[in-house]
Amino acid sequence: MLSGMSAAEPNPSWTEHCHPDIRAMYHYWLGKKGQRTMPSRRDIDPGEIKRFLPHVTLVDVVDDERRYVYRLVGTKEVELRGNDPTGQSVLTAYFAVSSDDALAHYDATRQSRAPHYVADPFQTVDRYVGEEDLFLPLSDDGETVNIIMVFSTVRDLFEAPPFGL
Repeated sequence: MLSGMSAAEPNPSWTEHCHPDIRAMYHYWLGKKGQRTMPSRRDIDPGEIKRFLPHVTLVDVVDDERRYVYRLVGTKEVELRGNDPTGQSVLTAYFAVSSDDALAHYDATRQSRAPHYVADPFQTVDRYVGEEDLFLPLSDDGETVNIIMVFSTVRDLFEAPPFGL
């Protein structure tokens, strides 16, 4: 698994090999944040990212045992999952290798207050999936992450990944 970055750099090393749409969303986020640590939800204009919306998930950061709750899940994300987790906690409705793995990515984004990139092949019930995710923090007050916008690209992998991935 490739992951992580701790600061919003103009061109972190993962942008050299990530999917072009991931790179585009990262640069969109950078443009919206300007000189701030991170943009707010109201800075994000759905009309400006229309073609990406089916792959966008918005997750509320909550201060209770649920931690992260799906606010909005794009149509392609719902299709891939086979259900719509809107309103559910990431803890119980995650789409990853494990709930601990999913929560670790949200926690990294929340703590660093910076984008977090993950490239992760994994097996679903009926197939192997190659997924790239970009976790983008949003903040109403400029300091506290209160929403995490996740942009994902996914492709089916026709063969099982090599053992150990």
